[in-house]
Amino acid sequence: MKWLDQFPWAVVIIGGLALALAPFSPEPHLWEKLKMWQAGTLHRGIDIFDLALHGAGPVLILLKALRSLSRARRHSVDE
Repeated sequence: MKWLDQFPWAVVIIGGLALALAPFSPEPHLWEKLKMWQAGTLHRGIDIFDLALHGAGPVLILLKALRSLSRARRHSVDE
């Protein structure tokens, strides 16, 4: 996942949050789809795609954070 290291934190955070929270009104799609999933009504293909699309931003933030922590921990052990 070296490609993830090439993106600055600011780009990952702003892009990830913008994707997760879009559209801002009346409620973010990610929140709406998570509520549908919890209620058991997430059945249509477009809704599943929406969940994957809007969930990709937070997943990228999480992956970059885990990778950074792993690399920092590995670097501190090597010293």
